[in-house]
Amino acid sequence: MAVKGKGQKRVRRHLRVRKKVTGTPERPRLCVFRSLNHIYAQVVDDNAHVTLAQASSTDPSLKASQKSGGNTAAAQAVGKLIAARALDKGIKQVVFDRGGYLYHGRVKALAQAAREGGLDF
Repeated sequence: MAVKGKGQKRVRRHLRVRKKVTGTPERPRLCVFRSLNHIYAQVVDDNAHVTLAQASSTDPSLKASQKSGGNTAAAQAVGKLIAARALDKGIKQVVFDRGGYLYHGRVKALAQAAREGGLDF
């Protein structure tokens, strides 16, 4: 059996989580992707296969105000932005998909900022 890398292990964890966590029109899925330099979040309706709202640390409105896109401050800004964009579309409740990452650090900061921004999960 071959040794699996960190990325392959994360994908397996993510698939395991995705068996249980699905987004519906009433309660879409807030999914997170974290790279070394940036963090991305999107609100997805899995039934219609549509992205309803998205935000990332590469967004022009955030890029000017943030020194780096790969820290907890940037994750908090992305969390507030995704919450504001979801609320503009009338989305108040979401299910959180941590993407196979630990609920710690940048992922936790994004989730807490989204909760403070008005999303319920």
